[in-house]
Amino acid sequence: MVRRTLGLALASIALGCGGGGGGNNPDGGGNNVGPDGAVNGAHLFTHDMPWDRDVSGVTKASESDAIIAALDGAGGWGTGDFRTDISIEILHADASTPKVTLAPKDDAWSQAMFQDTDHTEFYVPDCDNVPFPVPPSGALEGETAYACTNDGDCHLLVIDDAAHTLYEMWRGDKQGNTFYAGCVAVWDLHKAYDQDLLRGKGCSSADAGGFPITAMLATADEVKAGEVKHALRFILPNARIRAGIYVPPGTHSTFPTSGGPNMPPYGVRLRLKASFDESKLETEGARVLARALKKYGMFLADGGSVPLTIANDRFTTAKWSEVGVNEQSLSMLAPTDFEVVEFGTPVDYFANTDCIRQP
Repeated sequence: MVRRTLGLALASIALGCGGGGGGNNPDGGGNNVGPDGAVNGAHLFTHDMPWDRDVSGVTKASESDAIIAALDGAGGWGTGDFRTDISIEILHADASTPKVTLAPKDDAWSQAMFQDTDHTEFYVPDCDNVPFPVPPSGALEGETAYACTNDGDCHLLVIDDAAHTLYEMWRGDKQGNTFYAGCVAVWDLHKAYDQDLLRGKGCSSADAGGFPITAMLATADEVKAGEVKHALRFILPNARIRAGIYVPPGTHSTFPTSGGPNMPPYGVRLRLKASFDESKLETEGARVLARALKKYGMFLADGGSVPLTIANDRFTTAKWSEVGVNEQSLSMLAPTDFEVVEFGTPVDYFANTDCIRQP
C-alpha cells in the first residue's frame, strides 16, 4: 500500500434524516442499552474516557477567543445555523448476530482517500480487517438498509454486547452478497485506552479525528431520561478546520483541511458557555442537549456541513418527536455562545502521516 496522502473523510454534505421509524429492532437493532447496562454514550467504555469528563469547571484555553473569532468570522457553522444531523443509526449485536467478511470499497472516492488506484485491500494499520457483525434488520447512516444508495459516508455502528466490542465502519455498502467497507475501526469497550492516544497516534478511525463515533452520539432515550452524560460530536467544513493539525484526544487530521492557524483543529473541545440562557430554547429536550454541551462540551470529529450529530431514533424506545428535538432545535446557538476548553500540545499531521497503533 502507498503511504497515505489523504485522510479518510472529505466534507460530508448530507443533511440529517430526522427521526421516525417504529419500535425496537428484534433482529439486533435493539434498544440503546450498552454492554454494562448503561444507555449508549454514558460510560459505553468500562473505563472513563475523555468524552465522559465533566469540563464545566476546566480552564478556558488561551487560544479560545482567537479560535471562536476565526470560526465566527468565516461564517460560523457549515450550514450557517447550528443544525442537527439525525441520520446515524446505533445498532446492537449479540452472539447470534451473523458476521460478514468485508471487501475493500473500490470506488473513486475511496481511491482518492488513499491515493491508490487499485484499492484492493484495507488501509493498514488504521483499518481493522475483521469479520463485522451485521444485524439483519439494520441500516447504514442515511439509508433504509445496507446499500449506500446516496453515496454518503454510510457509517455503520454496531455494539456487540456479548463481546463488549464496538465496531464502526466508514463507507459501508452491501451489493448483492458482497459487503464493502472503506475502513473499519474496532474498539474494545473494556480496554483502558491511553486517553491521549486512543487507538494510536496519527491513526484515523471511522471518523477523521480518530474518535469512536458511537460514544458521542446523544440518543432520544438519554434525552428522555433527562441527562446526556457525555460530550457530543460536531463537524465543520474542511476550510474551517485548522490545516493538518490535531490536538489530543484527537489522533488524526486530513489533507483536505485548509483552515488558517486560528481555526479549530481536529480533536478540539468546545463548551457551551455557562452564561447561555437555556430558557431561550423551546423544548426540554433541547435544554437537555444544551446542558450536556455546558457540562461535557463537544469534540470536533469530522469534516462536513451539518454541525451537530445525534443518533437516529429508528431503533430507540423514545423518539425525538416525544422529547421535542429536531434538526432546528439548537439552531440559535452561534460560535460566540461557545468557548474552547484547554487542550494538549498540537500535533502536525502533515509532518508525519504514519499511524502508530497502540498495543
